[in-house]
Amino acid sequence: MLIELESCQLVLVDYQTKLTPALFESQLVLANAQRLTQWANLLGVPAFYTEQNPSKLGATEAPLLQALQEANAKSLAKMQFSAVEEGLVEMLRPAPKAPQGNARSLPKHLQKPAAPQRNAVVLAGVEAHICLLQTALDLLEEEFDVWVVTDACTSRTERNRDAAFDRLAAAGAELVTTEMVGFEWVRTAEHPDFKAMQALIK
Repeated sequence: MLIELESCQLVLVDYQTKLTPALFESQLVLANAQRLTQWANLLGVPAFYTEQNPSKLGATEAPLLQALQEANAKSLAKMQFSAVEEGLVEMLRPAPKAPQGNARSLPKHLQKPAAPQRNAVVLAGVEAHICLLQTALDLLEEEFDVWVVTDACTSRTERNRDAAFDRLAAAGAELVTTEMVGFEWVRTAEHPDFKAMQALIK
């Protein structure tokens, strides 16, 4: 099963200034998170990001934050380790807006169809074995398809990161890489945004 562009939303978890210096391969992970955000912006994928206890752990790292802002990403500050406990699902599945004016009285064939829900979450973040893991498991419970981008996730130690991946795979999350996501989103070298996407890899 390939990742479907039209069904995806991107969620990035807790890439914060006071946390990332202690993380394994943090600069590589940050670069991949930024690349995912730039691709989401290019291809029209809705983006979201979380910050754990930002008064203590700081804001999102500046280059990534800039990319998120350019992508009009929505933010969620949280204290719970799982972003689902703080309202992430409501952001990913907003309630449909009530028809305005006399739209209810229109014949069905003239009414605007409801926008299809994007039920796949491309998910990356830190720490893999805590906030990312708990958020991913809760999203699976909420019946989202969860694609965890392994080379954009990390923890303070490799062992904790890898244990998170083992548990996520067993729970039904799909483990992918940044380039897998990008190339599955566009599918073909003939895609109008392929060259722009490819340029962000180099």
